[in-house]
Amino acid sequence: MVYDAPEIGALPAGGKAVPVDAWGVPADEFVATRPGLADLPTPLVTLDATALTRNVATMAAWAAAAGVDLAPHGKTTMAPSIWRAQLEAGAIGITVATGWQLTVALREGLDWVLAAYPVLDPQVLRFLGKPRTARVLTWVDGVDVVEAMAPHVADAVAPVDVLVELGATGGRTGARSRSAAAEVARAVAATPGLRLAGVAGYEGALAHDASPASLVVVRTYLSDLAALHWTLLDQGLYGDVPGGLVVSAGGSAYFDAVADVLAGAHDPDGTRGAPTRVVVRAGAYVAHDDGFYRGITPMNRGSEGELRAALHGWVRIVSRPEPGLALGDAGKRDLAFDEGLPEVQAVRRAATGDTEPLEGATVTAMNDQHTFLSLTGDARELRVGDVVRLGLSHPCTTFDKWQLLPVVDDALAPQPVLVDWVRTVFG
Repeated sequence: MVYDAPEIGALPAGGKAVPVDAWGVPADEFVATRPGLADLPTPLVTLDATALTRNVATMAAWAAAAGVDLAPHGKTTMAPSIWRAQLEAGAIGITVATGWQLTVALREGLDWVLAAYPVLDPQVLRFLGKPRTARVLTWVDGVDVVEAMAPHVADAVAPVDVLVELGATGGRTGARSRSAAAEVARAVAATPGLRLAGVAGYEGALAHDASPASLVVVRTYLSDLAALHWTLLDQGLYGDVPGGLVVSAGGSAYFDAVADVLAGAHDPDGTRGAPTRVVVRAGAYVAHDDGFYRGITPMNRGSEGELRAALHGWVRIVSRPEPGLALGDAGKRDLAFDEGLPEVQAVRRAATGDTEPLEGATVTAMNDQHTFLSLTGDARELRVGDVVRLGLSHPCTTFDKWQLLPVVDDALAPQPVLVDWVRTVFG
């Protein structure tokens, strides 16, 4: 897979992750010299090309086997070149979470976008009401949301497709009962410029682990979502919906449960009734992680395939002020920390040696630009100038800290080599 190197042009002077010697050099020309990690500055975050390719293929194969469609959540990476890789592997479209992300997706030429939130920006709503080739679906969870949208779509030439969001007590957004959701659906069906196109929800807000009790909560919610869909169908609230109805759930933690409970509704050709797609929105799988998602992924609960972390931090040791303490040159401005601190995995002695395992080092805290490492055993031999590889948790809050991400062939290799760049779009 080719990402962004051919399109970037000259690497920016002062760009994060861009070495001084490469300022102004075309990105693809720099890649052609096959620089190693020693040629790149720290702090650094890299993407692993081998893991990216494998993860995209693994998830595509899982969706095909599970009998559902995949519209990965684009907010994870906000990297259109990675979106293209996911689409080329078979994803039906991309999911977004804000009006700005929606406009980015449409600017990039995507022809199927699920906006997993209520679109209330008047300008965006008027834009969606104009003739277009892309299919865009939005969410509503209350009659008040429908009423807020109504004035801005009343003159729409193309109706705006809407999914009714079912929530649950203690969750995030979403109508708090099936009866309340059905009332919202009736309001949508009665509003000029809106078209009821299905139901959606997010089970990930209801649980935060893979314990049996959490899985029961998730599956119960998904059963309610399925029941809501069948109720709206039986009541004739769905009209003629070009492109078919959509039933959507599934973040990155419970997509196996989504398939188990909802796949029976997947009937894109309409052989059993109204054409309907069950769409899973998992997004974190593409980069996976060495923390939260590693611990909760369905791939560890018997799903076919295996995901591998594609994001790694590289931190240069800049101070050894005490025997059991080292300070690295990355911090909260560079690495994710909201779902657990990074884990120490390996070291490159003097920044040029082969990557080798490092035992006895633990990240204990992070400041804006520093990482604190507690050292025991052999790790106490860590020296200023050594570069440590860190595993990261929660990819979503790492991507947004980097406008350009170097792509290496294999981050776990003794001497990883730069093979591409990924450009992110975070405003």
